[in-house]
Amino acid sequence: MTVKTATNSLNSHTTSAIDSLQVAVSEQIAEMNALSSIDILALAEFALKELQAEMKTPSRSAQSVAMRIAKEVERICQKSDRIQVSGEVSAWQITLAEHRLQKTLEFYRLGSKQGRVELHSRLASMIYRHVASFRSNLNFQARYNMIEDFLQGFYIESLRAFRREHQLDVTYQPRTQLELSEYMAFTEHYAKRQIGLPGRNRQRLIVLRAQGFAKGQPPETAIDIEMAVESGKGEEAEMYSRSPILQQVREQMVSDTVDPADAVLRDRVVLELIAYLESQNQPECVDYLTLKLQDLSASEIDRVLGLSARQRDYLQQRFKYHVEKFARTQNWKLVHEWLGADVDQKLGMNSDKWETFCAQLSPEQQQLLAMKGNQESDKAIATAIKCTPKQVQKRWAQLLDLASQTRNGCTQA
Repeated sequence: MTVKTATNSLNSHTTSAIDSLQVAVSEQIAEMNALSSIDILALAEFALKELQAEMKTPSRSAQSVAMRIAKEVERICQKSDRIQVSGEVSAWQITLAEHRLQKTLEFYRLGSKQGRVELHSRLASMIYRHVASFRSNLNFQARYNMIEDFLQGFYIESLRAFRREHQLDVTYQPRTQLELSEYMAFTEHYAKRQIGLPGRNRQRLIVLRAQGFAKGQPPETAIDIEMAVESGKGEEAEMYSRSPILQQVREQMVSDTVDPADAVLRDRVVLELIAYLESQNQPECVDYLTLKLQDLSASEIDRVLGLSARQRDYLQQRFKYHVEKFARTQNWKLVHEWLGADVDQKLGMNSDKWETFCAQLSPEQQQLLAMKGNQESDKAIATAIKCTPKQVQKRWAQLLDLASQTRNGCTQA
């Protein structure tokens, strides 16, 4: 009995010490991030200048739009574990702000009419195969009518979400071209939000909505899925949490939420990959990627692109070649950052594999790895290891390939 009591006491003290250490570490990280982050007013000023530089005529709404972008960026940075432990909060703030600005200004440049057409087209392509089953044998016009009916309801839902997330009045409506562009950018982002499902799968919010619509679910079941995933905050969330529908949805959701920084990185990777494929004169690969992102099956892609099975196999091989080249050359850092496999993250390996990997490297490769980890330019690395910048890129691609083999347990004896 004495030994058991002493053991329990020791465990209690150990747990208490660990808890205290975790609190101290969390406080230290928060303090470091506070020092390295940008003040929200300064971030809003940055966003305002970027907006004004692009706008043809001054807009009275620019200041409020800039402040909403700054607040949204601040919310994402506080919510994201990836950002909080990165030690680069200010860099993330600028990246996220630029991403939001780019999306808003994209619709602004299109104009209110063409912007609506573009948004409608993008959303329709996301839900075309989900709003009604292909087995339902609907003709094009019938399916088109279902898409129109669904999207009208989705626009209303996204406006409600926009008001709620930005704490706007329930009667708020976008009035200026800039406000409309902001709302359209929000709607596209809202549609693409990844929602956790049983079995650790994820699906876009708009696809889940469309699937519910196809099953004839009543409108009241289209509740905020994100509120179902997250713990409630405030009176509104408390009222939601009492809803039996919400409780049913929450039971179907996995407990862990999607890190908001991941969605931004994914968008950047996709945009850079499309730009790369276009620069390589590969329009067929761009079309293939676009359809894959819409979650179309192989047979559906064949039908849309008019491919035979043999042609599709050839296109897949060409696409794979270019994606691998993209991921191992100038864009390696962006891709590896998205995958959580940057140099400072041991290229995605655990400690044992990292040691095995490093032991295989020649002195020159170790120097290359160290300089890449310090984010030095290819020109500086070329000078240090006495080769050309082009050779640096080639040797780095070979090193990343070796890292991939080690990470996946494919190293040769």
